[in-house]
Amino acid sequence: MTATVPKPLPRGENALIGPGVPTRLSAPYTGQPGPDSSPARVAVVGTGAWWGREHLRAFSVRSDSELCAVVGRSSATAEARGREYSVPWYTDVSAMLEAEQPDLVSVTLPNEAHFDTTLALIRAGVPLLVEKPLVFDLAEADQLLAEAAQRDLFFAINFNHRYAHPVQLAHQAMIDGKLGDLVFATWRFGGEAGTSAHPHANLIETQCHGFDMLEYLAGPIESVAAQMTDITGKGFSTMTVALRFASGAVGSLVGSYDSSYAYPATHHLELNGTAGRAVVTDTVGQFELSRVGEETREVWQPGYFNDNDRQFHRMFDRHLDDVLRALRAGDEPPVHARAGRRALQLALAAVSSFETGRRVDTPLD
Repeated sequence: MTATVPKPLPRGENALIGPGVPTRLSAPYTGQPGPDSSPARVAVVGTGAWWGREHLRAFSVRSDSELCAVVGRSSATAEARGREYSVPWYTDVSAMLEAEQPDLVSVTLPNEAHFDTTLALIRAGVPLLVEKPLVFDLAEADQLLAEAAQRDLFFAINFNHRYAHPVQLAHQAMIDGKLGDLVFATWRFGGEAGTSAHPHANLIETQCHGFDMLEYLAGPIESVAAQMTDITGKGFSTMTVALRFASGAVGSLVGSYDSSYAYPATHHLELNGTAGRAVVTDTVGQFELSRVGEETREVWQPGYFNDNDRQFHRMFDRHLDDVLRALRAGDEPPVHARAGRRALQLALAAVSSFETGRRVDTPLD
């Protein structure tokens, strides 16, 4: 399929996005980040009410970025978001690149519609920040990473949970040796289902955060063994995965779309070592550190006026601090898209374990 390039600032009758996007954009990307004093020009591909709007908000309010365009899959949603954020709107990715020459494109399409548009942008040579999951298919992940590597392309993924203040405190406690040698790690995260039709949607698109977080804090996972259920008729929407880490520690991951994000402690992360235990509750809600044999513990919770650490979406803002700094410096992203491929590898290994009834090894590639 050959793309045609409309005149600048089209208002959306040529919706080349998602499955219909061309595999080669009409013109290669030629823009580069400006000098340190110039904000990075950022275009957002995706107009959803949650992450699409969140990316638009985040890039529009920063002093180190300039939101320059939004691309949607329909003219109505693209125009609505464009008017909301006072930027040009498009339904044709190639036309947007031709007219706007962004320094970075942020991709926030529906979870199962990432591959075609991401591949087209990679082939255009544009630096990328993509939402999780990277994709649902390992061969597609490998193709995206290979083609980005061929072009030495900046390719980041938004595993923003790493940037929650309680998680940072847990990470620092591990570095400082406050937990001693890790013995086990536990992750539990559950809520309502989204719109993806994939039978393993929860495991791939939501528990990717769990796999990423557990390896970020506890090191490589060397094998998995899984049980899953589809008793609610929504695919394999609840699962438990036993983990073994390369360090010799063990762990567990429990994920579900048969729960509710309204429940208290819908997210629980525990790191238990020979000298202490760290617990993170609701990602941004609380961090506590206990030491062996002591009946008192240290607790962090956001204070009355500390909205920056209390609010879930502020994790994304902190991630963007590092993303834009790395982009401007010509460095690798703080969380490379390879982390998305690794989370997918672990999820698919869990599926294989469930289907075969065997433990599956998960070596780092």
